[in-house]
Amino acid sequence: MAATIRPMGANEGRVALVTGGNRGIGAACAAALTAAGERVAVASRGGTAPAGMLGVRLDVANSESVDKAFTEIEAELGPVEIVVSNAGIVRDTLLATMSEDAFQEVVDTNLLGAYRVAKRASRPMMRLRRGRLIFISSVVASVGGPGQSNYAASKAGLIGFARSLARELAPRNITSNVVAPGPIRTDMTDALTEAQREQLTAGVPGGRMGEAEDVAALVAFLASPQAGYINGALIPVDGGLSMGH
Repeated sequence: MAATIRPMGANEGRVALVTGGNRGIGAACAAALTAAGERVAVASRGGTAPAGMLGVRLDVANSESVDKAFTEIEAELGPVEIVVSNAGIVRDTLLATMSEDAFQEVVDTNLLGAYRVAKRASRPMMRLRRGRLIFISSVVASVGGPGQSNYAASKAGLIGFARSLARELAPRNITSNVVAPGPIRTDMTDALTEAQREQLTAGVPGGRMGEAEDVAALVAFLASPQAGYINGALIPVDGGLSMGH
């Protein structure tokens, strides 16, 4: 059954959904959108969210879970006008030893998961004649990474997917853009050794990692009314690592 779309009050922010928004880059994006005055739903498998945000359980690898999460958000907040598709997993293994399941699981979550979320979000956006789709890819999509053929394929696929949506949905005032972070400091990278962190940043001109807030600032801008003429873009946040790619 289709969810009822409630009219949005003049003083209310837009409804934003951040998948994988409970930690790292996703959490920073949720915080930046909240600071911009948007009403943010944070989606994760656990369904937790910081105070002031709506937490919903969502498994992007399951279409029924995606629909249920959107229905809950629409009932609580109204139609989703901003989607930050950030949910993703890694299963790093060299190709010679990578199982088909390891490849398929990453693509199903990172690429097909983004498809499931965008498809469910697009119909209400088309009725409203406005919306923002923002996909979090990776520098690995451009430069590759040993042991990351599955991850790179999934993140590169987001670029073609988003650009196709940009052409399809632009007549309805819906933009679709891709943000490609490079080495970003998160709990995961904090757990690495100093030598491993140096290896990650070896190709970065400044020789350092970025912060999740660096990515979130760009996401918040792309979601803003001021970014209405930016569409189909691939924007790196990688300190210059992918220059020339």
